[in-house]
Amino acid sequence: MLNISQIIAEKADSIIEKWIEEVRQDRRIESTINLSDTALGDSLPKLLKSLAAVLAHSQKNFKKIADGSLEHGRLRAQQGYEADEIAQEYSLLRRTIFAVLAPHCLTGSPEEIILLFSKINTVLDEAISVCYKSYVQERFNELEQIQSQLTLTNQELNRLVESSKDNFSYLAHELKTPLTAVIGYSELLQRLQQDKLKAESDSLSLRSIERVLQGGRHLLHIVNDSLELSRYEADQIQLNLEWLNVRAMIATVSEILNPLAQAKGLELKINDEDAPDQVFTDSLRLQQILTNLLSNAIRYTEVGSIQVICQTLPQKKWSLAVSDTGIGIAPEDRDQIFKPYSQAFFNQGRRHQEGTGLGLAIVSRLVQLLQGEIELVSEVEVGSTFRVILPIAISIEP
Repeated sequence: MLNISQIIAEKADSIIEKWIEEVRQDRRIESTINLSDTALGDSLPKLLKSLAAVLAHSQKNFKKIADGSLEHGRLRAQQGYEADEIAQEYSLLRRTIFAVLAPHCLTGSPEEIILLFSKINTVLDEAISVCYKSYVQERFNELEQIQSQLTLTNQELNRLVESSKDNFSYLAHELKTPLTAVIGYSELLQRLQQDKLKAESDSLSLRSIERVLQGGRHLLHIVNDSLELSRYEADQIQLNLEWLNVRAMIATVSEILNPLAQAKGLELKINDEDAPDQVFTDSLRLQQILTNLLSNAIRYTEVGSIQVICQTLPQKKWSLAVSDTGIGIAPEDRDQIFKPYSQAFFNQGRRHQEGTGLGLAIVSRLVQLLQGEIELVSEVEVGSTFRVILPIAISIEP
């Protein structure tokens, strides 16, 4: 009788190496793009060790496979894997193990080979089941964290209700759809958890979790932007003034957002040769302004480039401009875009799901807070330039 467990233990490194190569070549597993080989195969040695331990016993003690599969499922959830990507990984692992074992099975009888391969298939099927359950639980834990954040944010939202009455009628409408998804799918998940889903039902559970997480993140985005706007309207934003290196600030924000531009094939250009060396302002609020303007430019630009231009101006002023080659803004909409929940892009049929309609409203108010002004030059289907003009040093009232 072939000692399959010993062969798997001895060939573990070869199995892992071949498996990583197969996964890298499989375009259906997109989550591996940003993972190193170490991160990709980190949980596999323990999984193979567990597999070898189970195969070493004549009786199928599936508890031995649990630790390796549980860790694999938790890790893949943390790395942002989709459920079908995990299934494809296990399919490749099964194929790789059989390919490595094939030369060693030539000395066995057909009955032995069929029995061994059947046993390996059974153990791997159990491993997949355990892995999925671990993956679902980790996703469920992430959902609970988002719900906790929503609860805390909602408490602060209630506290600021009196200072933002004009905005909340529209906010309630914006919150309705994602909040309904959060509640509905949360209830579904609770029922599924109570019933202790079997592996064949996990696909439904995983799709539900992904929808809940998407709705929860969108809801948090809306609420957080609304809270920021409410704080301004309630005069609750306190400036923390300091001397700031403008070029360093631009480089930091650009570095954070450049991957989003690259993902759409956009070139992000920085022109700060004429920038002032230092300005006396609120670093956090200035970063918010540039981040919102750059994010908007990336969101509404499909081809071309985005440029950040910083210049020193006369009369102790300086400017920060963001130009894009995006969809542009129609003349009749330019007076509306700095209002909360602006409908400008709705009219052009270009609303993006991740947008809240609050970004430019926040920018406008922060610019005023920093004693500046904002200008807009735009042409539909050509692009837009948002130019912020600020004092070199904010004056402090006695």
